[in-house]
Amino acid sequence: MKQILHIGDNLNIDLDNEQWVCGKCDHNIGPASENVKYGLLVKERDPTEIHQPLISGEYNFAPNPDWIRILEFYCPQCGLQVETEYLPPGHPITNTTEIDLLSLKSRLASGELLLEAGHLKLNEGKA
Repeated sequence: MKQILHIGDNLNIDLDNEQWVCGKCDHNIGPASENVKYGLLVKERDPTEIHQPLISGEYNFAPNPDWIRILEFYCPQCGLQVETEYLPPGHPITNTTEIDLLSLKSRLASGELLLEAGHLKLNEGKA
């Protein structure tokens, strides 16, 4: 039986193969030891398309595109949006999800943690 860990609404890890997997279509996105975003499609959005000014005038509470960019990350197979990131222009893509796979697999193998329906649970009998 495959060991699938739900990381978010739209992202999983196949623990057997140590791969990021799309939460909708099960597409293999890439190695779970690397930044998941490297395996996703990226679309840069103009902040003014998403956040309309709340008031008129120079200071309107809308993000300035000279100061912020919005990156959307999508599954390359089904197009499911996996993540969104707000970054200053020129800033590298961040790694927001990093899992210590060696430790996690060791704790699962020892019985300290249980994987039930894609979610981790502390084994009360082992704690």
